[in-house]
Amino acid sequence: MSVFAQPANDVANALSAGDVTKFTGYFSNSVSVTLPQKAEVKGLSKTEAAALIQDFFSKNKVAGFERFSDSRELNGMTYIAGKLKGPKEYNITVVLKSSGSNMTVITVRIF
Repeated sequence: MSVFAQPANDVANALSAGDVTKFTGYFSNSVSVTLPQKAEVKGLSKTEAAALIQDFFSKNKVAGFERFSDSRELNGMTYIAGKLKGPKEYNITVVLKSSGSNMTVITVRIF
């Protein structure tokens, strides 16, 4: 198991629990977010990105997450893909990047 597998598992576990606060706690200081029917917004602050995701989870009653497969690692980044569970299901891709000894979320795409 890679040193970065645990943060990826923690992020997936937060999504599985529908815990948006824990999930957004892993956000980097600069995050790109894409939501359904909206253009990608790059370079959001951690606070701005967390507010967008919190709003999306609340409006869409996100209650869980089903992981499609194990996380993939490439060039210091870890990719998590799955499906958000709720009244309507959405696909989600989360990209974490190593920052020193930590992994932080740099991209969230919900579609």
